[in-house]
Amino acid sequence: MTKSITINDMREHLMATLAALRDRANPMEPDRARAVAQVAGVLVDSARVEIEYLRITGTDATSTFLPSAPPHPTTGETRTGTLSRTDSGLVHRIKG
Repeated sequence: MTKSITINDMREHLMATLAALRDRANPMEPDRARAVAQVAGVLVDSARVEIEYLRITGTDATSTFLPSAPPHPTTGETRTGTLSRTDSGLVHRIKG
C-alpha cells in the first residue's frame, strides 16, 4: 500500500518540478511539467471538496491531506474557528 500524500509532499514535488524546468543543462519536458501541475490541481480540488464536506456535515474528522490545526502557542489547545461566506469569498476566523 502506498503512503498517503500530504500537502507538504505535493509542495515538494511541485518545487522539484520547477527546479527541473529551470535546469538549463537537462530541463524537464514542458508536457511532463504540465501533467504534474494538472495532477496537483486535482489534489487541491479534492482537498477543497473534503474541507467543504467536513464543514457542511459538521464532522470533526481530520484530513489526511491537510495537517491538523496547530495547538495555541501558550495554552496548547487546538484552535477552532468559523468559516463564513462573504461577497469576496470565504473567511476563516480563528478563535482562541
